[in-house]
Amino acid sequence: MALGLAEASKIFTRFDADRAYAVARALERRRRAGEPLPLYGLRVSIKDLFDEAGTVTTAGSVLLRERAPAAEDAPAVARLLAAGAVPFGRTTMSEFAYSGVGLNPHHGTPGNARDASRIPGGSSSGGGVSVALGLCDAALGSDTGGSIRIPAALNGLAGWKPSQKAVPLAGGFPLSGSYDSFGPIAPTLAICAAVHAVLSGEARPEGRRRGVAGLKVGAVSTVLADGLDDVVGDAYARALAELSRAGAAVRDVAVPCFAEASEVNAAIVAAEAHAIHAAHVDRLEAVGDPRVLRRIRAGAGVTPETLSEARRRRAEARAAYGALAGEFDVLVGPTVPVVAPTIAAVERDFDRLNALVLRNPSRVNFVDGCAATVPMTGPEGLAAGLMVMGRGGDDWAVLDAAEAIEGVLGRANGR
Repeated sequence: MALGLAEASKIFTRFDADRAYAVARALERRRRAGEPLPLYGLRVSIKDLFDEAGTVTTAGSVLLRERAPAAEDAPAVARLLAAGAVPFGRTTMSEFAYSGVGLNPHHGTPGNARDASRIPGGSSSGGGVSVALGLCDAALGSDTGGSIRIPAALNGLAGWKPSQKAVPLAGGFPLSGSYDSFGPIAPTLAICAAVHAVLSGEARPEGRRRGVAGLKVGAVSTVLADGLDDVVGDAYARALAELSRAGAAVRDVAVPCFAEASEVNAAIVAAEAHAIHAAHVDRLEAVGDPRVLRRIRAGAGVTPETLSEARRRRAEARAAYGALAGEFDVLVGPTVPVVAPTIAAVERDFDRLNALVLRNPSRVNFVDGCAATVPMTGPEGLAAGLMVMGRGGDDWAVLDAAEAIEGVLGRANGR
């Protein structure tokens, strides 16, 4: 798809065509030499918080532009290149990855692929749009509270947030060391799974599920289904009905620990973000995104006692969630409770709308689970996603079930 410079600069912070061509030519030589390349030729955009050798990692902020270039690739990037992927531009993001809507005052905000007047979702905003517009085959993103799944869902894509320990976090500019995880956005979960196999260093197990018949699905009633807009509510009802018709055993389930996620997440993430940025908070007053700075400053008010209590509550919630999720093959809920709001609306009402789009996916990070998002609407109109969740460590079982669910919903929606 042809893009003007102004539009492209909202998606990519850097695009080195010469490097992409050089990598592609080297890949052809490696392929002819018989080297196994499971991601041969896959064009992958890289979120601007991952180190790439010789490139400055700015994490979407002008504050970091004067940093020294990275000495080496982040392990996640190195694994992609070793597997035959072609690095296809560095993508824009919410500053320091600290919002779910994708606004960025420094580079501009890329418009949603379905309606450019609406938010792309964040924080992996440019990555989601780069895939949705067909510029790339996949995007490498990060997910601290939904930053992969939100842009994937709002742009009609698949996305995968792995268990936190599945993919090395080294070489990625952190937001919260307790919550950050790295994974892909792509048109399908098959591509996400192939990328995850490389990022995690784990081969996908044999004997994957071929349908949803007999799949035990828990439709989460706690928080996730509250206040859905009409598009998302109707799509979610249809999705559950389609899964039932296809033979899945679907029943409602309460997940009580989800109710306390917002308070605990806010304390831990803000405290950890403030610790990372405390030394340059004053400089951010002049050059930072004031919305992000406000969230960073909130971390200064988290006392050691409050932080310790939040960590204790999170550990209890993780155990409770693990026990409950173990009764099902997967849990499901809407990825985001609303379709993408307009950019103008988010600029007017940032705090409320940012919290709203983060509300559902951040529950999974709270309990250190893993989750996919798959489209539950068709290729036309505004997009909505179904989040398919499981316990931490159950990555391949959840991906397997989510891909089967994706097939059912895709057929129902003419995808």
